[in-house]
Amino acid sequence: MSERDKNGLLLVVSGPSGVGKTTIVHEVIRRLGGEFSVSATTRERSGRERDGVDYHFVNEETFQQWINEGRFLEHAQVFGRSWYGTLRNQVEDALAQGSLIVLDIDVQGARDVKRAMPSAFSLFVLPPDETALLKRLHARGREDEAAIDRRFAEAKKEIEFAKTSGVYDAFVINDDLEIAIDEVTDLVRARR
Repeated sequence: MSERDKNGLLLVVSGPSGVGKTTIVHEVIRRLGGEFSVSATTRERSGRERDGVDYHFVNEETFQQWINEGRFLEHAQVFGRSWYGTLRNQVEDALAQGSLIVLDIDVQGARDVKRAMPSAFSLFVLPPDETALLKRLHARGREDEAAIDRRFAEAKKEIEFAKTSGVYDAFVINDDLEIAIDEVTDLVRARR
């Protein structure tokens, strides 16, 4: 086992809605034996979600206390309502055990994680082009046209930030899902 394997690897994956990043991340974790980081949140738990598995569900007072104590690698309030954050100790414990731990987060979160842990390997998943991304957003069938337009506009901003910010170590274009999964898997293996 190499020194990098013993120390683990933090993989930060970002990409716009509809680009396939969650599917890619799940398959990379399956192939390489990694684990997802479980975020903390102040939002209400849905009936099928499990505390400590899907999220760490806490109230706002506890979340704010954790912010003050420096327990988060990154945190943000989403849509002016619920807070979400990546717990520093969960990531550090996994890395100390030599594990691959994966964060599927937005570009601002990735920027904050990279500042806190410069050794993190950050990867951005791109669509083949804007037309393909718009088709994928429509194909999901989850939202009305106004919501799709908002997501598409946000996606263009995220892509621009990703390309110009210096936060990301690698970019993968998801034109063919199997090829993208192979490419991400190879990049992670090479980094470890």
